[in-house]
Amino acid sequence: MGVPQFSLLRLLVLSFITLALTPQQALASITRHYKFDIQLQNVTRLCHTKSIVTVNGQFPGPRIVAREGDRLLIKVVNHVQNNISIHWHGIRQLQNGWPDGPAYITQCPIQTGNSYVYNFTIVGQRGTLWWHAHISWLRSTIYGPLIILPKRGVPYPFTKPYKEVPIIFGEWWNVDPEAVINQALQTGGGPNVSDAYTINGLPGPLYNCSTKDTFKLKVQAGKTYLMRLINAALNDELFFSIANHTLKVVETDAVYVKPFETNTILIAPGQTTNVILKTKPNFPNATFFMTARPYVTGLGTFDNSTLAGILEYETTTLHSTLSMNKLPLHKPILPALNNTSFATKFASKLRSLNSPQFPANVPQKVDKRLFFTIGLGTNPCSHNHQTCQGPNNATMFAASINNVSFTMPNTALLQSHFFGQSNGVYSPDFPISPLIPFNYTGAQLNNTNVGNGTKLMVLPFNTSVELVLQDTSILGAESHPLHLHGFNFFVVGQGFGNFDKNKDPKKFNLIDPVERNTVGVPSGGWVAIRFLADNPGVWFMHCHLEIHTSWGLKMAWVVLDGKFPNQKLLPPPLDLPKC
Repeated sequence: MGVPQFSLLRLLVLSFITLALTPQQALASITRHYKFDIQLQNVTRLCHTKSIVTVNGQFPGPRIVAREGDRLLIKVVNHVQNNISIHWHGIRQLQNGWPDGPAYITQCPIQTGNSYVYNFTIVGQRGTLWWHAHISWLRSTIYGPLIILPKRGVPYPFTKPYKEVPIIFGEWWNVDPEAVINQALQTGGGPNVSDAYTINGLPGPLYNCSTKDTFKLKVQAGKTYLMRLINAALNDELFFSIANHTLKVVETDAVYVKPFETNTILIAPGQTTNVILKTKPNFPNATFFMTARPYVTGLGTFDNSTLAGILEYETTTLHSTLSMNKLPLHKPILPALNNTSFATKFASKLRSLNSPQFPANVPQKVDKRLFFTIGLGTNPCSHNHQTCQGPNNATMFAASINNVSFTMPNTALLQSHFFGQSNGVYSPDFPISPLIPFNYTGAQLNNTNVGNGTKLMVLPFNTSVELVLQDTSILGAESHPLHLHGFNFFVVGQGFGNFDKNKDPKKFNLIDPVERNTVGVPSGGWVAIRFLADNPGVWFMHCHLEIHTSWGLKMAWVVLDGKFPNQKLLPPPLDLPKC
């Protein structure tokens, strides 16, 4: 999509403003350069070798490390037949949505043989985030850690660890995940599930043919380790535990929390959690499984398997490798697959640190109250299918927010907004609440059909938003991890059943609620979030269960420019990909 002539003058003026804004930032930060070559690579897991799409031939992809305040220039070159785009999950991208990454939302994808430089500065953020492909299901193999260290001289609000270890969970298919989602969308049925879960790309010894593909974390006795946990799985929330060890949670989604100890972590796709592992004071004469398996609330099929890595204490001269292999191996006990009680208790323990240095700036007044229902529904079988494989073999699975199943545009929404060319691309009339109220978590409805459209919600700059996300039981209640691009939000309340606008707000936590970019909406319940719309642009919001996104559980926000230069969306880069 080219730049229209009438917009060139605006582009030049805004480019001048951009240059005027950045010198101080440049002086205070380091520019870090990375190159991502999108290329095919043969990889073998579970005794299956297949060609997968990778970054630089690595699976998982390379680790990006930066400091708060740094500028990142990441050149992505596409050498494969698939279109590609990369999302820097959790980076706020202030005034600068162009490098955010979701295809057809903030950019057209990078086509075969083309490149794009993602150019952004990390402002006011530090902690564990991650990056991943944001088109179709390519993030099944294109993902990696994005670690933001504090500014030099700024300590962690906890004891400095001896070592830091990224732990990234994923899924492995013996077949091509692109074929899996294409088949599901064609037939209208649920997708085939993955063949294994992985930890740093390795499935571990509980899977067939995978003993050699086991992640081992070697530790020393009497030390503290910061484990940076990331859930990059496509469709599964995961429980995680290390046998005979306690984990101390200190951060979620790159925001410090009040520390608490737990034996088990629950982490949804898109979320990150930093935990401190304090090793035993002496060599324990044992090794320990680190295991993860899914937390399941929906009615569909799922990958009912368990991944395992091994926590191994480094040997002294008294313990040879041979004797290490003979040591007892302890296994953790994970919650039951459907243990919603654990999920609720774990979520309730998460509170913002809310210290003078890291305050929780919860919006106390609300300008706009919104109520969004989320869940599954159906579309009629397409015209060339008399029957299909969705519910009752007569419909196709769909998903929606306020009964609008989002239709992806053919061009990027952010460009359409910036150049004033939204006609025929999107409509600015996303409903503020369901058009027809019903008993959201009651008996299933006879009519499960959803509406379809490319509808956006428009917010004036600096609007203070309170959004209640209500799960529905239209096709069975289910937990949904909702991710908002461009913002962090505060989780001020949650509960089960239908949200009561008269009673439930009285119990909201407006002092130290957890601050996140991805939140699990409870199965058969609701969650309330607050955020300040202080970032102009077009911002995607979607379920981070990839199948639900594919079925339409997504929408976008337009945040309008403010009055001042630092409140306006900056112009696009000249190398922005064209559709």
